[in-house]
Amino acid sequence: MSDTPFGFGLPPEEPDDGDEGKKKDPQGGGGQGPANPFGFGTPGAGGFGGSGADNPFAAMFGSMNPGDLGAAFQQLGQMLSYEGGPVNWDMAKQIARQTVAQGTAQGSKDASVGPAERRAVEDAVRLADLWLDDATSLPSGANSALAWSRAEWVEATLPAWRELVDPVAERVGNAMGDVLPEEMQAMAGPLIGMMRSMGGAMFGTQIGQAVGVLAGEVVGSSDIGLPLGPAGKAALLPLNIETFGKDLGVPQEEVRLYLALREAAHQRLFAHVPWLRSHLFGAVDGYARGIKVDTGKLEDVVGQFDPQNPEQLQEALQQGMFQPEDTPEQKAALARLETALALVEGWVDAVVHAAAKPRLSSADALRETLRRRRASGGPAEQTFATLIGLELRPRRLRDASRLWASLTDARGVDGRDALWAHPDMLPTATDLDDPDGFVHREQIDFSELDKMLGEAAGKPDLRKKDAGEAKDADAADEGGEDGKGDESKGDGTE
Repeated sequence: MSDTPFGFGLPPEEPDDGDEGKKKDPQGGGGQGPANPFGFGTPGAGGFGGSGADNPFAAMFGSMNPGDLGAAFQQLGQMLSYEGGPVNWDMAKQIARQTVAQGTAQGSKDASVGPAERRAVEDAVRLADLWLDDATSLPSGANSALAWSRAEWVEATLPAWRELVDPVAERVGNAMGDVLPEEMQAMAGPLIGMMRSMGGAMFGTQIGQAVGVLAGEVVGSSDIGLPLGPAGKAALLPLNIETFGKDLGVPQEEVRLYLALREAAHQRLFAHVPWLRSHLFGAVDGYARGIKVDTGKLEDVVGQFDPQNPEQLQEALQQGMFQPEDTPEQKAALARLETALALVEGWVDAVVHAAAKPRLSSADALRETLRRRRASGGPAEQTFATLIGLELRPRRLRDASRLWASLTDARGVDGRDALWAHPDMLPTATDLDDPDGFVHREQIDFSELDKMLGEAAGKPDLRKKDAGEAKDADAADEGGEDGKGDESKGDGTE
């Protein structure tokens, strides 16, 4: 497969003394003249946010010449004839891989992972799991340790992105068909179908670019607090780890090991808290159901839609067509998601710090660096905020981390981790405001929960069993004394 999508080549580098209209903008994007209705240009010129980010056709086709024109419109026809789900995921994958192949804005190019890097990752994850045994009661959740290139990260995480983004994209797709009066929808059927295909392509393009850029930033499979990779596989990206630790003044081995601790901690949590993944993705889906599409803006786009200017839909998406409803249900969904993400990341932060602090001199510095990195987010995360209407970042990581650390001091490791037994037992957003109140609140009687779970599974109540055994023992003691008399009587009878 060629490095550019659909086999089209990249244009030559623009001369410094070119026309002002063709010079790159301050963000690195490429300008497009008005004579070019489709705005074909360099895919992702100048990195994320350039012409590739603003114009899906630029990201798809690259530089055009007369020889490529027929093939370009053939691909355009295939895009318009797409009849899959709300997002054209084939296009998303193609764009993401192309974005990865172009490299990051800092000039870092993707590369295959070598045997030495794979061994280093495997050794780091193995050691991290040993250290975590002292910091959490949850056993290891990683069946294997993988070292991924950026392209491998894209391939492995796209199924999770699909689960996250499809609900929102489906709402937009349905809204495109609902903006016309019912009596006009039958007459405008082909136009609606074309617009939905275009919507799927636009979403696919933006998601592909965001995933491709994110692949140049992440260091593992769980950076955003969600389980994006396959279950049971702890994965790190050696190239991105090297870039991350380049200017920290910390030995590369310590950086790798600290990040392996975080990856392995996430794997333990998601492997042994079976309801957690569906809880997080369900919170995203619940928030998506409450998103209100700006139908007024969409009606304007539909009414002025020009097939020769399809990037209008792209601009509408980028300008934000999502308006979260100001309802108690929507606020509750947002609070539920933000609190869940904060609790996951806070627990990982507290557990990793407990495991690393006695062993790594750089533990404090690496912890603070990662906290700031998660708090600020990158351009790709900001794009997902536009696409699905919310930021997948834990806003209250520090509060949650302090709460988990206080729980450890008050209840021990086992008591802290026992709260993951059921979502109703976890701290709430209010508890994050008053962690001391939650920590010193009367503890739940977990034995009652064990009793109910045991009865549901058809197992005997252990406490009744113990009491019964004690009673039987007492009876045996009494019976033993009586037995001696009976035995004597028996002997006498004989």
